Amino acid sequence: MRRRSLLIAVPAGFATLAACGDEGSDSGKASDSASPTDGATSAAPTPKIVDGPLPAVTAGTKFDEKPTVAKGSGEPSDQLAVKTLIAGGGRTVAEGDYVQANYLGQVWDTAKVFDNSYDRKTPLVIQLAQGSIIDGWRYALTGKKTGSRVQFSVPPTWGYGESGNANAGIKGTDTLVFVVDLQGTFNAKSSAEGTDVAQDNVDVPKVGTNTDGKAPSIEIPDTDAPTKLVANYVIEGDGAEVGAEDSVLVQYKGVLWEDGKEFDSTYGRKALTSFSLQQVVKGWAQGLTGKKVGSRVLIVIPPALGYGDEPPSGSGIQKDSTLVFSVDILAKM
Repeated sequence: MRRRSLLIAVPAGFATLAACGDEGSDSGKASDSASPTDGATSAAPTPKIVDGPLPAVTAGTKFDEKPTVAKGSGEPSDQLAVKTLIAGGGRTVAEGDYVQANYLGQVWDTAKVFDNSYDRKTPLVIQLAQGSIIDGWRYALTGKKTGSRVQFSVPPTWGYGESGNANAGIKGTDTLVFVVDLQGTFNAKSSAEGTDVAQDNVDVPKVGTNTDGKAPSIEIPDTDAPTKLVANYVIEGDGAEVGAEDSVLVQYKGVLWEDGKEFDSTYGRKALTSFSLQQVVKGWAQGLTGKKVGSRVLIVIPPALGYGDEPPSGSGIQKDSTLVFSVDILAKM
C-alpha cells in the first residue's frame, strides 16, 4: 500500500481537489456546473481517435483566450473526435501527468456552456489518471504538447455516462465538446524553475539547487535548531504568489533537524502531492503563503508549528522534533 503523505493534518479521504466553479463566473456554482473531474469513475473501453466532426470555434481563437464554439451540426461521432487547433512546442503530456489548463465545455446539441475556467481566472490542475478525470480528457490530451489548444468531443461512454450530470443540465445521451489550452504538465521528475538564491546564513540548512527531478540534498548545520519558523527561497520562481487558502502541487523532501534523517519524500514515492494550505501543519501553511509558483523553498518548522508532542504514529518523528523541508511549488490549484 502506498504510503500516505505525513503533511495532511485532516482525516484521510478528505478531497483536496476542487472540481467546480465559484460564485461570480458564468460557468456557475458547484451546484449547477460540471467540471471534467466530476463523475470520473469510468472503466470504459479505449476509444478510437477520429478527426471529426467538430463544431467551429467562432471567436476567442488565440491560445488562452476564452473561446466561443458553435453548436454541433448533425450527429457527433460515437468515438473521440480530437483536433489540435494550435500546436504547441512544449513538453509532451503523458498519461498519469498532472496538467494545468484552461478549458471550456459545452453540450453538442445545444451549445450550452456548462463549465469554463476562463471566467474563474484560475486554470484547472488535475492528474490525467483514471478516477481523477473523465476518460475523454485522458485519451484526448495524452501525447499533446504544452502550448497547444485542443478541441475534442466526448460521447457519454467517455464522459459522464448514462446518468449524465443533472445539476449541470447534461443528459445521459449528451455528447460534450471541450476546448482545452494546455499550459503545463508535471510529473515525478518535475522541479522548481527559477533563479538560485544565495544561501548565506550558516545557521540554517543548505538545500541543493539541482533541477533534474532528483531529490535535493539538505545539509543540517551543527548548531541549535531555530525556535521560529524559517521559510527562505532556495530557487525563486516567477509565478503567482500562493495565497493562504490556495491548494498547491508540490515535490518535497522532509528530514529531521536532529540527525538529518529523511522521514517523508515525494521523490521516494515517485508521485507528486497536492493539498490545500488549510489542511497541513501550520509551519507549511505559513511557510508557503506568499511564495511564488516555480520556487524551491526551505522550511524549518519548530515543534509548535509542526507536530509538537503528537507526531504521526510510525512516522519516525519523535515528540518535539524540528522538521526541515525542501519544497518545490509546481502549481497552484
